[in-house]
Amino acid sequence: MGGLFSAFGSLWTWMSDAFDPLCGPVGLFTLFGQNTVIACGDTGWGDEIAGGLKITITVAVLTLPLGLIVGFLVALAQQSEEKSLRLAAGVFTTIFRGLPELLTLFIIYYGIQILLQTALAYVGYTGQVEINAFVAGMVALSIVFSAYCSEVLLSAFRAIPKGQYEAGDALGFHRARTMRLIILPQLIRISLPNLGNLWMNLLKDTSYVSVIGLADIIRQTGLAVRATKEPFFFYLVACGLYLVLAIISSAGLLYLDRWAKRAEFRR
Repeated sequence: MGGLFSAFGSLWTWMSDAFDPLCGPVGLFTLFGQNTVIACGDTGWGDEIAGGLKITITVAVLTLPLGLIVGFLVALAQQSEEKSLRLAAGVFTTIFRGLPELLTLFIIYYGIQILLQTALAYVGYTGQVEINAFVAGMVALSIVFSAYCSEVLLSAFRAIPKGQYEAGDALGFHRARTMRLIILPQLIRISLPNLGNLWMNLLKDTSYVSVIGLADIIRQTGLAVRATKEPFFFYLVACGLYLVLAIISSAGLLYLDRWAKRAEFRR
């Protein structure tokens, strides 16, 4: 089994390098950055920036589903008949929409370490505890994303007529089946534009993980700036990468919006 995982890991590494848009065989830096400060290899900072791009995309892509799931559950709690659930959901969204994202990141990163250190001290462990910066960044961004996502989904839930739920009851559907077949398709269509805006914000918010040592675009370009003393050029490169991500995301969101409204286009 270990050999199988190793083979998959090697295959992933090869594919990642082969299709790298910056330092792959036909990458941008490979083709146009030779003999410059963004050359790939030991002579430039191309490899480091390409690695930062991968980290930024990975953090955003892994944060999105976690944030959507938590946001959906919080939105359901906000509509619950149970007062304690509504109160807990309201407190959650108020706190994490009110705190700056950077402060939330610090609280998660350092707070979890303190909690783990304290808990392990009770069982006699006195060593230093450090949590993974990638995990801490993903958790913090997921929490912030879910707080905003829950408000978007709550508004979408309220825009769906109550008669849709009654239609499910009339058809003899269980509540879960009504949600899956009747409510969720409408929820996606209504909330997709605002969720798209949250995704664009999430892409930019990934830059915060650089402050806890994660080697994303901002951190790698910052290191390049300090080494080469060319801040304008490297920060311009960072701007270009974020803009490309935004353009690709906009195209993807436009496709999703058309897909979600495909029934309307057929009329």
